[in-house]
Amino acid sequence: MNELRLAVSWLTVVPVRGPDTVDRATAGQAIALAPLVGGVLGAAAAGLLWVLIWAGVAAPLAGLLVVAALALLTRGMHLDGLADTMDGLGSYGPPERARQIMKSGGVGPFGVAAVVFSIGIQAFSFAALAQAERWFAVILAVVVGRIVVVLACRQGIDAAPDAGFGALVAGTQSKLIVVVWAAAAITAGLSVVPHHRWLGPLVVFLTLTVSALLVGHCVRRFGGLSGDILGATLEISVALTAAALAFRA
Repeated sequence: MNELRLAVSWLTVVPVRGPDTVDRATAGQAIALAPLVGGVLGAAAAGLLWVLIWAGVAAPLAGLLVVAALALLTRGMHLDGLADTMDGLGSYGPPERARQIMKSGGVGPFGVAAVVFSIGIQAFSFAALAQAERWFAVILAVVVGRIVVVLACRQGIDAAPDAGFGALVAGTQSKLIVVVWAAAAITAGLSVVPHHRWLGPLVVFLTLTVSALLVGHCVRRFGGLSGDILGATLEISVALTAAALAFRA
């Protein structure tokens, strides 16, 4: 249970105390459980969305409120990672300069644009899925975002220099764990678009593929994996999954 508590404490604001000391083995096991935490967050998001729609809140506003709730439940750290990563990718110069920009604490135009588009896409996609009463699609989108974290921490990925969290989790996930979670999400996708059952698995597969390519590019650009990259790919994958599933909403 130490690993599950650690995953909850890392990925949410729930006041759960993790183990006193965390080594790479414990950190890796916690990351492997990230999709389970995503399932709880996704269920909470879908539940809140249902309540808001039932209460008569306009669907776009309900979607925006749900995205805001997810940001609050996760301390906004993933959106912060998205902003930092996009600012780093939009910079010129060597990896050292890009990492300095990411750690500067400020938010540049690339970061602002990325956060705005991510929030907007997620909100309107959740709204469309709510209007179609496809609540499980909302849950799946949130879960896929956490499966991408497992994918990003797979073996063969090194941590960026001076990346505290990245050094703890980079390269900790075996190929088997990645394949199991990916297969589970692809299988779950069969039930999210009732009249086009092929669409859900295709969306999940393409999202995981795009996320793997994005992680690879970021690792090359910044000299390794960092917590900011994890947050960025998480938010982007949730937006991609929700938006693609909303096509048939």
